[in-house]
Amino acid sequence: MKWLLLQLASAMCVACGVAQQPESAKTVAAFEISLPTKDERDEFLAVLRREAEAEGLHVDAADEQRLIQTGRDIPAAKMTLHAAVWRGTDDNESEAVIMDQADHLGRVWIMFSKGEDPRLASQFREKAVRAIFARWPDTLILPIMPTGAIPLHGDLVRTPKGYKVTTSAAAKYEVTDTKS
Repeated sequence: MKWLLLQLASAMCVACGVAQQPESAKTVAAFEISLPTKDERDEFLAVLRREAEAEGLHVDAADEQRLIQTGRDIPAAKMTLHAAVWRGTDDNESEAVIMDQADHLGRVWIMFSKGEDPRLASQFREKAVRAIFARWPDTLILPIMPTGAIPLHGDLVRTPKGYKVTTSAAAKYEVTDTKS
């Protein structure tokens, strides 16, 4: 049950920005990677694990059975990948959250946090992003709102390098410039 609540909270918090969060949890970079097959998702996790381990971090990922069960129990929380990159042994310092959701299955989002130690977090982020773009050059940039939230997928429109918030959704994310 705890797992299901965490899954639902993760799915719902992608676009929320109202709750106060610690500065270390602030999203500083976010990307969408097309990973439509299990083999591609497994390769992605292997790349992340390699980069994480090189920086003294570790990756925890939900297994396929857990993802299937979560999707059955909470259809809005359906995912093909849900993972996090952690610093420390007690999983209390998240450096990145990785997931797709029911409205963008197979298009996985990775959201990097500022981190408790911004220098170390930045070091990992830069290496991981380089590795991701080297393997998946069609990776797209996701916009980060003034509140620190990533908009809902349905409120985004694709541009050549990433996404921007649709004009019709800009007000709810406190966005004033939707050109570009």
